[in-house]
Amino acid sequence: MTSVELAGRQHQIADIVAFGGATLRRLPVVLRILLENSLRHSAGDLSSSHAILDWARTATSNAEIPFHPGRLLMHDTTCVPALVDIAAMRSAVAESGRDPSVLNPVLPIDVSVDHSIAVDYYGTPDALRLNMTREIERNSERYRLLKWATRSLRNVRVHPPGTGIMHTMNLEHLATVVSLDDANGGWAFPDTLIGTDSHTPMINGIGVLAWGVGGLEAESVMFGMPVMLKIPEVVGVRMTGHLPEGTLATDLALEVTQRLRALPLAGKFVEFFGPGVTTLSCGERAVVANMAPEYGASCGFFAVDQQTLEYLRATGRPDSLIRAVEAYCKRQQLWFEGDAEPRYSEVVEVDLAAVEVSLAGPRRPQDRLTPRGTRAALARDGGSGRSGATAIPGVGAVAIAAITSCTNTSDPRLVVAAALLARKARTLGLQPQPWVKTSLAPGSPAAELYLRRANLLEDLESLGFGIVGYGCTTCIGNSGPLAPDMMAAMEERAMTPVAVLSGNRNFPGRVHPLIEASFLASPPLVVAYALAGDVDRDITTDPIGQSGDGRMIYLRDLWPTGAEIDAAVAASVTPADFSKAYQEAEDNEIWRDLDAPSAPLFPWDDKSTYIRRPPFASAESATRLGSYVAHPLLVLGDDITTDHISPAGQVPTGSDAAEYLVARGENAKDLNVFAARRGNWEAMLRGLFINSSVRNLLAPNIPPGSTIHAGSGAVLPLRLAAECYQADRESVVVIAGERYGTGSSRDWAAKGLWLLGVRAVLALSFERIHRSNLIGMGILPIVLPGPLVLTAGDTIAIEAEPASITPRANVSMLIQRSSGKTESLTAAVAVETALEVALLKDGGILPHILRRISK
Repeated sequence: MTSVELAGRQHQIADIVAFGGATLRRLPVVLRILLENSLRHSAGDLSSSHAILDWARTATSNAEIPFHPGRLLMHDTTCVPALVDIAAMRSAVAESGRDPSVLNPVLPIDVSVDHSIAVDYYGTPDALRLNMTREIERNSERYRLLKWATRSLRNVRVHPPGTGIMHTMNLEHLATVVSLDDANGGWAFPDTLIGTDSHTPMINGIGVLAWGVGGLEAESVMFGMPVMLKIPEVVGVRMTGHLPEGTLATDLALEVTQRLRALPLAGKFVEFFGPGVTTLSCGERAVVANMAPEYGASCGFFAVDQQTLEYLRATGRPDSLIRAVEAYCKRQQLWFEGDAEPRYSEVVEVDLAAVEVSLAGPRRPQDRLTPRGTRAALARDGGSGRSGATAIPGVGAVAIAAITSCTNTSDPRLVVAAALLARKARTLGLQPQPWVKTSLAPGSPAAELYLRRANLLEDLESLGFGIVGYGCTTCIGNSGPLAPDMMAAMEERAMTPVAVLSGNRNFPGRVHPLIEASFLASPPLVVAYALAGDVDRDITTDPIGQSGDGRMIYLRDLWPTGAEIDAAVAASVTPADFSKAYQEAEDNEIWRDLDAPSAPLFPWDDKSTYIRRPPFASAESATRLGSYVAHPLLVLGDDITTDHISPAGQVPTGSDAAEYLVARGENAKDLNVFAARRGNWEAMLRGLFINSSVRNLLAPNIPPGSTIHAGSGAVLPLRLAAECYQADRESVVVIAGERYGTGSSRDWAAKGLWLLGVRAVLALSFERIHRSNLIGMGILPIVLPGPLVLTAGDTIAIEAEPASITPRANVSMLIQRSSGKTESLTAAVAVETALEVALLKDGGILPHILRRISK
């Protein structure tokens, strides 16, 4: 440990330069940060630190290390179930005769309220106010739980509705890049965090190492347990050249996503290096970093450089911090050097000059295409309908055009580019087609200030892109009802409407339950498609519309130049905007006046349809490991996402979940979204696998959310079939294909399987966060050696005794076909660390925590 002067004060640092010597520069910067974290928390045991240094010899390692993040970031729909778990654990502690207040987070937690606002109103000047009012009306019970947490739990800070999206808030407001901890010995160290959202790596764009985890893993960190990880392989992406005129950060992010998704990146870090990186602003870097879960990596990291300092200055950070960041990062060899060539596990070359204007879709974010390819992509996806004067909207009609999500609204250049396009369209007399639902939901309240200063907000509003809220909205399925013209057209004839959004995911049914096809695009392209009204064209060459004087208008007539965008940003964005906007948003009168309990124990209400004490928060939960014969509850194909498993969007009318809620007094016409019901296990259980795209391959034509009960042969909802199996003391498992659990860090996709009694999930591959969540619920993930097709009546015997489960151990299985044939196979458990083994043996993270407290 060494003392150094930073911004005029002495601070202690973990001196990785002295420790690492010449080897340090051979490490990727992300591993240098892990080394600092390991060294600072070593308590005299340097084995993990030496293991990280040793990585430089082979660019791979099986060593397991602890990581201690400096803080935790959550949003309301992941925080609510976590707080429900904590409240339930506190109740369990109290019932055992102990003080419930022993359960307290030990590190700072910031909670944003950004996932609950929906686009009920749009295209009117008061849409923002009306949507926020409806948000409070729908979610006040959940928000009381959040406010209880701020009063009853230490280290919890909730940022009220209207303060923006968590990742944008982190970029503009929370992140310090370097932490100066004057209260605990004057330490200086890299700002690091984990977040309960897969897009947490957005902060990697300014050199802060962070990644997303499931809510269950976050709960363990809250109570003092480190994140245990195998030292990751690091894929280097070497960037050269510079982005050509007319392309934007979104186009680069979609190019990187397509390129990297072709690689096996689960559990790996990505680091961007090379001379091209220096040409990218931090806003552009953040867009690329944000898409890390879409390209399958834990993070997508850009090291600190002069651009980082400029970003901190532009967003109003104090000069003393900026000086400290520069001095610390240069002193610790964490400063980016464009000509540096650290060792990487693999290197991918990206020529920025070759990036084209792009979209991605219609079903996956990695399926990049140029605008000329939308018609063919939609046809391959089964698009249908009739175009022509008697059938409008027709083929590929745009139902939703949304400037939304942290991904693209956190970079002012992208929002300003959309506004400049809107200004030109307005001048020419163009308007969106009447069937298009338009919306603008910036990640930050500062966006309104700089758009107004540039006189651009009025241009967006004139085309229906007024601000509808400061939150995720359409990107996470809170898109609200479609336009009346579109609903009427869909009722009249078969057609395939699409969504165009500046978001990060476009899985079928995610944006809206009636929309299977969606295209990701930059904000200005979103406006252009709203004007065109459909994607059944090459928007770069075909006319978009007619001007007021009858002239055909093309995209080239509207697209702003880079110089125009930069000039508008320079004239409108000021550092004072960011702190001012957040201070005003934090002073939320409705939030301030919201009544909430403050006792150590949360007062459960059995009549509540939002907050219910869950059955899995108990020290009595038994391990699900063992030797058993199981029935397949579900047999699934590839790319089953967490959206497919546990939905976030609107609770469908007439569904099992809807009937449950209506029976308990809820309004059948306003049941809110599943994301808002995550504190009620009964409602969430009834939403499992109901996505219309899910096919249970046990037999043909099984309805979504259902299965065949082996004993009776009856087709039953999953919930009822699971009850039958549990009553008969029979085990069940789930079978899946590649990339099981892709998508959001949704702990309910694992909690739901626990409620169904699932003991193991057998898949060809798992997405990283969902794998962790399964283990957090005590469910064993097993990687199959090849495709496994089971039908109704087949069983599978699994040998997974607790004593035999170690990281990456093999398990033996025997398949008994209903025909009488048997097959044996060996598969590996997707278990990476000794801590994960311990969690499986304890039955999951919640009983593990409760047992630790009781010792």
